Amino acid sequence: QMQLVESGGGSVQAGGSLRLSCTPSGYTYNMYLMGWFRQAPGKEREGVAAIYTDSGRTVYADSVQGRFTISQDVANKTLYLQMISLKPEDTAMYFCATTWKSTSYPLKAASYNYWGQGTQVTVSS
Repeated sequence: QMQLVESGGGSVQAGGSLRLSCTPSGYTYNMYLMGWFRQAPGKEREGVAAIYTDSGRTVYADSVQGRFTISQDVANKTLYLQMISLKPEDTAMYFCATTWKSTSYPLKAASYNYWGQGTQVTVSS
């Protein structure tokens, strides 16, 4: 079994920065794809960024392109999301997720098998 634990959320003013972390534990082999998602109240969960762990190829949602950077520490498999120039519309619960399955839809929630519990990000104007 695998567990994912997110950390690093908090409250910042618009224009500020945060770095989220996601630490996997348990059976962590074959994490083919890892991603960050977010969900604001009353909205659907949306894919923010994803990284293919074998190639390092990254994918971003248009809304965060150029502001967010996804990365992974290969040694301990911790996933990061560096967020800069934060906007009030970035306010949401942020989740990390992973899957061992091949997929052509890295920003689709249905592509993922394991999820963390989330960490709250609040951006004030």
